[in-house]
Amino acid sequence: MDGTGLEHLRTSITMCEQNETTVTQIFLLGFQNFYNLKALIFTLVLVVYIAIVIGNLLIVLLVSTNRSLQVPMFYFLKHLALVDLLFTTNIVPNMLYIILMDGRNITTTECFVQYYFHCISIYTQSVILSVMSLDRYMAICQPLHYSSIMNPKVCFHLAFWSWAAGFFLIPSEFLLIFQLQFCGSNVIDHFFCDFAHFLSLSTLSNTEIIRWQDFMISVLLIFLPFLFVIVSYICIFITILKISTAAEKKKAFSTCSTHLATVSTHYGALVTIYIITARGNSLHENKFRSLLYTIITPFINPMLYSMRNQEFRRALKKLPYLKR
Repeated sequence: MDGTGLEHLRTSITMCEQNETTVTQIFLLGFQNFYNLKALIFTLVLVVYIAIVIGNLLIVLLVSTNRSLQVPMFYFLKHLALVDLLFTTNIVPNMLYIILMDGRNITTTECFVQYYFHCISIYTQSVILSVMSLDRYMAICQPLHYSSIMNPKVCFHLAFWSWAAGFFLIPSEFLLIFQLQFCGSNVIDHFFCDFAHFLSLSTLSNTEIIRWQDFMISVLLIFLPFLFVIVSYICIFITILKISTAAEKKKAFSTCSTHLATVSTHYGALVTIYIITARGNSLHENKFRSLLYTIITPFINPMLYSMRNQEFRRALKKLPYLKR
């Protein structure tokens, strides 16, 4: 270790010595202020989580095995289902334990790992939704070139980079996060390791660089994909308005209405949590907003696609255990 590294280590140790304790574990409070509703919250979260797992696994199974669903729209839907599974499984099982045991201690490393996969899920979902809007744009605005452009090779690369973007960019932020010093308080009034909450525990570290880096990654992987979705749908709506017959307009719009609803729930939840929350709402309100985003959005997506899409419903009825 060079002189600079040693000096940094000495400074860190001194800082924590002055604050008496170095935090190696973080206590997640969960819903302790709602003790009387513990059984109800646990049951509801468990039931919804089971439905999320079954619904999204069904999507993955159907798209992977049914030839009629092996088209770009459903290929990207399969990846969206995988993201939802990662997102909920990263948080909900631990949340259920926290609800049952009225809180839980986890190591700072476990906290960072949970937040890492939380970021991967949100960023990948945002990029995949923008890729799905590209697919709808090509299908409606460039139908003659759709098959040649949205071929299996292109779809594979679009899906791959939707996942890879977060995996490649986030480690640079986490290199800084792992250098944070946590001294004194170790309590987070939440049911998972959210960025703002665990960053607030590092009162002795300079977190401005990490905040700016997180902001820049969010711009690249959340805001810009959202902007792309908006531009795509402006072009789609303009094209639909130019269609001469009402029946053809309705048919064209129906091909993208489900995706539009998914986009609305995803970004609506992000705005509710990370913009409205930042304006000083109570911790309990913020916690329940996060709860809705954690389980309701992944719960809605399979329902939207299964109820709104005829091809998906037909494929679902062909499953052996659903045949009459």
